[in-house]
Amino acid sequence: MDQIIVHGNGPLKGEIPIAGAKNACLALMPATLLTDQPLTLTNAPRLSDIRTMTELLQSLGAEVASLQDGQVLALSSHDLASHRADYDIVRKMRASILVLGPMLARDGRAEVSLPGGCAIGARPVDLHLRALEAMGAELDLRDGYVHAKAPSGGLRGAVFEFPLVSVGATENALMAATLARGTTVLKNAAREPEIVDLAQCLRAMGAQIEGEGTGTITIEGVQALRGATHPVVTDRIELGTYMLAPAMCGGEVECLGGRIDLLAAFCEKLDEAGISVEETSRGLKVARRNGRVRSVDVTTAPFPGFPTDLQAQFMALMCLAEGKSVLEETIFENRFMHAPELMRMGARIDVHGGQAVVTGVDKLRGAPVMATDLRASVSLILAGMAAEGQTTVSRVYHLDRGYEHVVRKLRGVGAHVERLKEEQT
Repeated sequence: MDQIIVHGNGPLKGEIPIAGAKNACLALMPATLLTDQPLTLTNAPRLSDIRTMTELLQSLGAEVASLQDGQVLALSSHDLASHRADYDIVRKMRASILVLGPMLARDGRAEVSLPGGCAIGARPVDLHLRALEAMGAELDLRDGYVHAKAPSGGLRGAVFEFPLVSVGATENALMAATLARGTTVLKNAAREPEIVDLAQCLRAMGAQIEGEGTGTITIEGVQALRGATHPVVTDRIELGTYMLAPAMCGGEVECLGGRIDLLAAFCEKLDEAGISVEETSRGLKVARRNGRVRSVDVTTAPFPGFPTDLQAQFMALMCLAEGKSVLEETIFENRFMHAPELMRMGARIDVHGGQAVVTGVDKLRGAPVMATDLRASVSLILAGMAAEGQTTVSRVYHLDRGYEHVVRKLRGVGAHVERLKEEQT
């Protein structure tokens, strides 16, 4: 199993290109199932999750071609061969459930395996199903699959209020509603940039959508959608991760393609901690101000709040901050599994349920650590970059799900990072 070896080093300098958003691309790809015309996605990230979604769409009969070194995806679903999303593929990635709404809307039927468990929380799909039921879908859960059928004449518009904000359920319902008869109103909808990006793509395909980016999205169903070309929005989680590198190590790094509006709450916390974030013509320039980083309290929340997907990385920063900080996780349970690994490096962290109290230390020390999930893995790399000595991060296969060329990008700004392939370890 691959490992990443990190040696603590001094200030960073240079620029890091930020890829297209994984979570946006995973919702955009199933949109091909809504039309028999080609859909082209540019600025696509090159990640294992994208390959998994490609495998799933191809199993349904869609054509997916990876062009320009994987940064362009050409998709076509002119002739679907199957409406069954098998467990063997779906179990690899929870976003696979996003094929349900599009298939049901276009062809009136779908069989999709229920996703498996998740290390950072249950993340049930009941909100996806309840939204589709509101549009008239008949659902039968048996043998580990959702067997879905649209009523005669297709899905129909409905007013549905999500009892909890859910990005995935909003995406599934939004795609299904584009081909439903009549008007659909989604209340308490997710407001994330990935939702806005999906709506913009669907609108380019001929959908009639208003209100994306707010809590209420209105969709007027159309008879058919057409093909389109759409650029995937910048990955705000990759952006925030690399913004933390100079915050922890010192120096100055420009994150190409970055925008403050994608991470306003996160940028506010960086400012409180003593980190400068400056907008440039090419992205965001990040540098630590004079002196030690200050402790800042953080509570994760749906967009536009502080992203749960940056909590682990921010905790690594707070381990070196002056004073005591409280990090409260309100989105997922079990999302402090990186804390014991950081403590192996000398961090002082006290976890009580959904709250972690971090008392900053003067320095971290390199140690063997193990990644427990995608964001935890990169938090340990950041900590290793700011620590004394060598840190060895194991189980780094998580990284490939959400960060393309992470070693190359960090080495490009002066980090001492190396990936050892399995045959070398």
